[in-house]
Amino acid sequence: MRWILSRLLPLCVLAAGCAPCDAPAPTPGLQYLGQARLAPHTFDGTVVGGLSGISYDPGRDCYYVISDDRSATGPARFYTMRLALSDRGVDTTVNAVHPLLDEGGRPFGPLDADRSPPVVPPDPEGIAFDSGRRRLYWSSEGERRIGRHGAVLADPWIRIAGLDGGYLGRFAIPPQLAMSAQRTGPRRNTTLEGLTLAPDGRMLFAAMEGPGYDDGALPDRSHGALTRITAFDVESGDPVAQYAYPLEPATAPAETNGLTDLVALSDTAFLVIERAFSARPTVRLFRADIGGATDILGLPALTGTAVTPMTKTLLADLSTTPGLEPLDNIEGITLGPRLPDGRQTVVLVSDDNFSPRQVTQFVVFAVAR
Repeated sequence: MRWILSRLLPLCVLAAGCAPCDAPAPTPGLQYLGQARLAPHTFDGTVVGGLSGISYDPGRDCYYVISDDRSATGPARFYTMRLALSDRGVDTTVNAVHPLLDEGGRPFGPLDADRSPPVVPPDPEGIAFDSGRRRLYWSSEGERRIGRHGAVLADPWIRIAGLDGGYLGRFAIPPQLAMSAQRTGPRRNTTLEGLTLAPDGRMLFAAMEGPGYDDGALPDRSHGALTRITAFDVESGDPVAQYAYPLEPATAPAETNGLTDLVALSDTAFLVIERAFSARPTVRLFRADIGGATDILGLPALTGTAVTPMTKTLLADLSTTPGLEPLDNIEGITLGPRLPDGRQTVVLVSDDNFSPRQVTQFVVFAVAR
């Protein structure tokens, strides 16, 4: 297995009071430490790609990384991986792969729209590790295909899995997230993209990539949009609140912009990734806060409704970060371990869409003091 390493900052930037004179200027709020790129390869019979969500397990010092493969090149799955910072840069190793299992303990098979009823595999996107309960939460965007032979619909979901991928349960999804053959409810590929657990383990937050039909048009180069972040009570599995998150307009040459993941700093504050996808995506990292945002859980539509959205502040535009090259389709974020000087690391992962024209990369930042 061959790893492509990027040694972009010497390790001495990790030590307090030591900064090389030739180091790139730090991104405001964050300091870029380096990246590791995965060469295309297989692991235990699966293609390592489509990595769309990541969550850190401090007890085992490992990362759970979910693939958005819809059981096409292999069963829906997640990987257990390790990352390390050293004087060589960022190093990463795949340790294990686990299929995500259905209620009957079986891996999910590929799409078969001709069967009755159709077989619709999940579209895995988000993953969150629960250190207190030693389990995982993972989200699927569902499916919405409308064709001359009828509609193929599968609602988004959030499920609970053991660390071996076994099925442990599911959360109740609010009615605004139910798929419909009509132009109502979520759009295809814009539903439950981001997933994070609050530090105290009591609340799980799930973010939609973009607005549903009832919440307005998708962001474009002339306007942004509101999407939804839902708070779930972990013990009951029920949604308890929902908030509007304001998406930025798209940046040329991208046609639209979306929320690809988030990580909770508290039960009200988050780091949020917005990505406008193109040949070189625009990727921005925001700090977002619930603050005085309106609880919109009971609102079936945001169009024509006055609501107070979450507030946010730009922390970094990764598209302009010195030394961060290439920059691909960043879709996952987690808080990693602390550095020897006490700073918090932030780890991001890109989804290569199983395309030879894209790369899988793990990008590491430190939160500047």
